[in-house]
Amino acid sequence: MFDSGFGGLTVARALIDLLPSEDLVYVGDTGRYPYGPRDLEEVRRFALEITEHLVTEHDVKMVVVACNTASAAALEELQDITPVPVIGVIEPGAAALLEATRNNRIGVIGTVGTIGSGAYQRAVEATGAAVDLSCAACPGFVEFVERGETESDQVYVLAERLLAPLVEADIDALLLGCTHYPFLARTIGDVMGRDVVLVDSADATAFRVRELLLAAGAVNEGGGAHRFESSGDVEEFRTLGRQLLGPELDTVTALTWPQTAD
Repeated sequence: MFDSGFGGLTVARALIDLLPSEDLVYVGDTGRYPYGPRDLEEVRRFALEITEHLVTEHDVKMVVVACNTASAAALEELQDITPVPVIGVIEPGAAALLEATRNNRIGVIGTVGTIGSGAYQRAVEATGAAVDLSCAACPGFVEFVERGETESDQVYVLAERLLAPLVEADIDALLLGCTHYPFLARTIGDVMGRDVVLVDSADATAFRVRELLLAAGAVNEGGGAHRFESSGDVEEFRTLGRQLLGPELDTVTALTWPQTAD
């Protein structure tokens, strides 16, 4: 599985808890984060590169694109060209969001790239559900998480400003459409109010992985090894990543991509 940085660790945590016998390789592309403000074509190239690395170097049986921006940019192409199943976080998240609403007014927050791509809008529309969907990009949230500043006064002020349109829309369920955002759940929840259900796609994605592995008869009976790789500062990744994920994140291996080697 991979993400631009630490956000996908929310999905990794859910997978480790649900499928403790599965071997897991996590690539955090922290040398090139954040993906959200980047051109989607550039993110697509990154996603193809990381997926090829996971398949050729680690012989994985499934790839989880634990990044909403990368899912929006490249998921369909990855599913077409990759010799193993590839799943993203958008469709499982959208399904969980629809299950959570009571008044049929729902919201999605994500990076500029994810919201601008229209991926969630299409995923919700494809279900045929009669809901009113409000979306908001939240630039800056990822950077706060990557710095470990998840409950600062500054991020609260930013959240108040960015989430104001969703408060006004009177939604009752909000999808955290970036895997970094669950680390800001307390701040987001305080701003949105106690009547709004926050939906995290991590658990929904983990259940989807288990469903596919069971259907294919590919669930591990033993194992449970966890490997973490980072294209940025490995010690920083280990320190902050361990705080976010837990003790399973012990050692981190450095990655260097060919085009960034200089």
